Amino acid sequence: MDVGASSWLVILLGLAAANLPFFNDKVFAAVPWRAGRKPFIVRLLELTALYFVVGGIGLALEARIGTVFPQNWEFYAISYCLFLVFAFPGFVVRYLRKRH
Repeated sequence: MDVGASSWLVILLGLAAANLPFFNDKVFAAVPWRAGRKPFIVRLLELTALYFVVGGIGLALEARIGTVFPQNWEFYAISYCLFLVFAFPGFVVRYLRKRH
C-alpha cells in the first residue's frame, strides 16, 4: 500500500471510528449498555479509546511504509482535536437534532 492510500485509509477509519459511539447504544458496538442509553461520559471515554486504536493503526501503517517519525505532545493534542471534529456529525445527530 502506498503513502497516499494508507493516509486516506487512516482518515476514513478515523471518521468512521469517531462517529461510532454516537450512532449506537452499545459499547464499542458490541456490548449492550445495561441501563438503556449510554451516558455522554461513556461515549466520550469510548471516543478516546477509539482515538488510540486508530492512532495505533496509523502508527503500524507508518512503520510498514518506512521510518516512524517521533512526535511531541502537540501532535497528539492536535490529532485528538481533529478526531473530535470528525465526531461532530454523530454528536449533532445524537444530541442536537430535533426528534419528531
